Amino acid sequence: MLFYFTATGNCLYVAKQLDENPVSIPQELGKASRHYKDDAIGIVCPVYGLDIPPVIKNFIRDSSFETDYFYIVATYGYHHGGCTERAAAFLQDIGKKVDYINTIIMVDNALPGFDIEEQLRIDPEKKVDEHIAAVKADILARKKFIQPATEVDKEHYRTYINGSMTVETMMESSLYQVTDKCVGCGICSKVCPMGCISIVQKRAVHHYTDCTCCMACIHACPQMAIHFASVPEKNPNKHYRNPHIQLAEIIKANQRNRE
Repeated sequence: MLFYFTATGNCLYVAKQLDENPVSIPQELGKASRHYKDDAIGIVCPVYGLDIPPVIKNFIRDSSFETDYFYIVATYGYHHGGCTERAAAFLQDIGKKVDYINTIIMVDNALPGFDIEEQLRIDPEKKVDEHIAAVKADILARKKFIQPATEVDKEHYRTYINGSMTVETMMESSLYQVTDKCVGCGICSKVCPMGCISIVQKRAVHHYTDCTCCMACIHACPQMAIHFASVPEKNPNKHYRNPHIQLAEIIKANQRNRE
């Protein structure tokens, strides 16, 4: 059994290589009781702010996993900042066992920090499929492993949390702006994994209470009508979706009804 959380398709691509029928975490969040049982249970999730996203931590904390082997695979683009050791510490703090935590480097689609065109150019150098195959072999062998954080990882994390543009800082005010290009198609609301977007009078309206800053709405907008409100994007004319994943797959994984 494998659960995943995806915004641009990267984690879904990895999950599909590791399991024939991965389960979307956003579709599980609405369940009042979550108890899962299998020989092995895993989670594939992105790294946000050099850490496991709060929504993933909440899902793990509030779910019961009955398994002999529990693992986490986290995808990142530029630097994971030693998130594996922090994830292991989190699981220990909440009294849950984890056998394996590893990372896979992929296209970095954090728009304020990276130009998607440049990221796509260097993508072959990251050897994504080779890394996925190696992680899959580890999991099939039930390898016990927590990817260690190097001093470079730890320093990168310290620099990030002491910096001015963290996810938490960006979330202090309205994160996104919707331009006049918006035609009210509703795709942004369908790909939002947290159910944070409504269409009001043919225009997207964001509700930030549960927003996890995944940027799915920006990347999926066919009109390029959604942008960051307070920070510039490296290349506002180029957005991203994993080339192996269809938009319909992301919608199926993430669409939720907002009450």
